[in-house]
Amino acid sequence: MATNASVSEDSADVGKHPATNFIDLDVARNILQHGQIEVVAQMPYSSNATFLVRVEDNEIAVNGIYKPVKGERPLWDFPRGLHRREIAAYELSEELGWGVVPPTLERVGPHGTGSVQLFIDADFSQHHFTLVKDVRHHPALRKLCILDLLANNTDRKAGHCLISKRGTIYGIDHGLCFSSDFKLRTVIWEFANQPVEEELMRGVSRLSEGVPAAISSWLDQDEIDALVERARWLRESPFFPEDDGYRWPWPLI
Repeated sequence: MATNASVSEDSADVGKHPATNFIDLDVARNILQHGQIEVVAQMPYSSNATFLVRVEDNEIAVNGIYKPVKGERPLWDFPRGLHRREIAAYELSEELGWGVVPPTLERVGPHGTGSVQLFIDADFSQHHFTLVKDVRHHPALRKLCILDLLANNTDRKAGHCLISKRGTIYGIDHGLCFSSDFKLRTVIWEFANQPVEEELMRGVSRLSEGVPAAISSWLDQDEIDALVERARWLRESPFFPEDDGYRWPWPLI
C-alpha cells in the first residue's frame, strides 16, 4: 500500500452508528470486502445508478460508493460491466505504488454485482483546476496524469480529482478506461512535455514487461495488450503527454 494513502477519510454519520473516520486503508478494504452493505442514498448527477452505501463489519463501518452493473446505461464503445474498469484502475494504482485511487472491489450488493469504492470525505469545493494552483499538489496530480495515460482514461473531469480532509489527493470515476483504442480525455495538461520522474518510470517499466493478474483479470486480452503498449511507449518517450486539441472531456468539471 502506498505510503501517501495510509489512512482513509470516510464520510460522517450516515446511520444510527457513525462511520469510522481515519482508519487504515487495509482495514477499510477488508470491511468493504466482507461487511454488510446498506444503501443510504442515490447519488445525484450521475449518468449511471450510483449509491452511497454504509458497509459494516464487526461493528466497524465505512462509507462507500456502489455502482451496480444493472444500473449502467448502454454505451456503444464500452461493454457492460464498467465496474471492472473501476477495479482495474485501483489495482493499477496499487501496482504502481501510487495510492491515488481509493480501494475499489467487486461486491454483490442490494442491486446486484457491481463495484464498491471507499467514499472519500473530500473538500468538494475543490477540483483539479483549483488544486493545480498549489505546487504542493503537483506530485499527486502528476501521478494521476500518468495513471490516466496508462489506463487510457476517456473521462478525467476536474471534479474527479478530490482532496481529502487530511490532504490526500485521489482520482475517482474510472469506468471509462482501458479501451484498446487510444482515446485519452483529461483536464490534466499542465505538465505537458515535462520529463516523467525516474521514481514514476520504475513502475511504468515494470508494467511494460507485463500486466499482473490483479489488473489483467478485469480486462479483455486486447485491452491488456494495449495497456502494455502504452507503457512501452511511455518507457521509450518518458514525457508527460501534450494536448493535441481534441482530448478534453465535457463537461470539464
